Amino acid sequence: PYGTDPIAGMRSSAHYHGRRGRRNSMMNREMSRMARIHGSGYLHMRARVVPQAIKGRKAHPPKAEKVFEVKVNKKEKLKAILSAVAATADRDMVSSRGHRIEGLKHLPLVIDDSFQSLKKTSEVEKVMESLGLSDEISRAKEKKVRAGKGKNRGRKYKTKTGPLIIVADDKGISQGARNIPGVDVVDVKNLAVRMLAPGTHPGRLCIWTESAINRIEEMGG
Repeated sequence: PYGTDPIAGMRSSAHYHGRRGRRNSMMNREMSRMARIHGSGYLHMRARVVPQAIKGRKAHPPKAEKVFEVKVNKKEKLKAILSAVAATADRDMVSSRGHRIEGLKHLPLVIDDSFQSLKKTSEVEKVMESLGLSDEISRAKEKKVRAGKGKNRGRKYKTKTGPLIIVADDKGISQGARNIPGVDVVDVKNLAVRMLAPGTHPGRLCIWTESAINRIEEMGG
């Protein structure tokens, strides 16, 4: 959820004195009638709180209770997933995403189910290097400083998106691959379009296990 402080811009003693017959009334004073600070030295009669005033609240701030999720039809969602899966086998699309696949002879990469049982990062890296992904691992380790105000908001660095490991049964591979930059591990039953096509750009480099490939074939009918 993303939203502002509910009382942002409201922390002020300013109040409305626009009515007639009231002390410090703003009637016949040649000023707009809005909440103003009263009796605070040089801030006397300064407008606050209202959206059009300096340091006032926002008229329509982003609210944390807003629901960003959009429901998608089941058949439409399945078609999107299968289309994204098909894009992972297209060498041109995978290459255009920036993945370093010059050393690969075939796409997609399908390996033995024993890969799911690796629990050490060194073992997972060794297997990936034997597949010809040394350049891809080096590319994913690169990071750069973000341009803009995001540097001050907890997202100073931008990192690369690396290979996606798709398994049918996680027997420790998520533990072994979690410290490799850019690499994600997902169970085939939890596969989503945002993983296969990060940032809406299809063609992510994927490493499949044999059982995961069989499971995706069952999903597609």
